[in-house]
Amino acid sequence: MGFSGKVAGLATPSSGHNGSVGFVRRQNPAGVRPLWPYAEVMGRTISPSGITVTLVTVSDRSHLGEREDLSGPAAARDLEDAGFRVIGNPVIPDGRDGVKAALMAAIENSSDVVLTLGGTGAGPRDETPDGTLPLIERELPGIADGLRAAGAESVPTAVLSRGVAGLSYATHDGHRSVLVNLPGSTGGVRDGVQYLTAILPHLVDQVKGGDH
Repeated sequence: MGFSGKVAGLATPSSGHNGSVGFVRRQNPAGVRPLWPYAEVMGRTISPSGITVTLVTVSDRSHLGEREDLSGPAAARDLEDAGFRVIGNPVIPDGRDGVKAALMAAIENSSDVVLTLGGTGAGPRDETPDGTLPLIERELPGIADGLRAAGAESVPTAVLSRGVAGLSYATHDGHRSVLVNLPGSTGGVRDGVQYLTAILPHLVDQVKGGDH
């Protein structure tokens, strides 16, 4: 099961000899070794169909109706094609307070994963990470760093993303959501979703107390 690692600039999932899923980095034309070794994701015990995802598009122009939101629907299609259940996609304006409020609503709605789309750059209104960090109790820096590194192979400016990732605070019933900031461009969102689909089942299983 899985994809061949043929998408330029991405860590794409591929099944190993024992059925585990890992990332296979594309060799560049000069045959130089990948920047980091093959990383296996073991013991996927939760099916994507059992994982709920909320998408939060962060864009002043899309919120005002001046520009169609293409990133949210593209991410939803890719996630649903991979078997995940998308349960919401609000479009909100830029700004940390609005981001924080939208994330809290998704967390309290028991969404397993919440992906923000947009507002991760260095612009004056790019405050998505600033609205996300107060809600994170346990950071997952490897995910944010991996997304930047994977994106930079094809788009060098991907390293400018300030996106963060981590586990939210626990709700009254003990639920925690996985929070991840993705860039706002359609290409960046789709690349990010493809990067995440291989690791989310294992991660969500760990968050729910799975034995690893």
